[in-house]
Amino acid sequence: MIDGLTLAVGAAAVALAAWCGFAAYRDQPTKDWHFIGMAVVTLLVVAQLAIGVVLLARGEQPADGTGIFVAYLIGAAAAVPAAGFLSLAERTRWGSVTVAAGAFVLAVLEVRLFDIWGGSAGA
Repeated sequence: MIDGLTLAVGAAAVALAAWCGFAAYRDQPTKDWHFIGMAVVTLLVVAQLAIGVVLLARGEQPADGTGIFVAYLIGAAAAVPAAGFLSLAERTRWGSVTVAAGAFVLAVLEVRLFDIWGGSAGA
């Protein structure tokens, strides 16, 4: 994997979690600018997913197995959009908490993806 992209996704996820966590602290639901932030993070994760698939297609292998790597890639790509959809159903501060939790989960998944790939620059 590309270490810089993994770091960028993780940092963006932590920033989104903090931003939405602060909104929840202020008793605010997710707003349009939060959804823009979710879209940016999601675009980064989709780029990571595409790069991961290309690397696998080129024959590169993660250290801990292809199946688990693909499962984590898909889970990472789904974390923030799923939390965003759930926050639409809960238009209170708990919607912001949901997005903050989803973004935090994404940050943890990024650490795990780094470990699964082997913790070194593969590309």
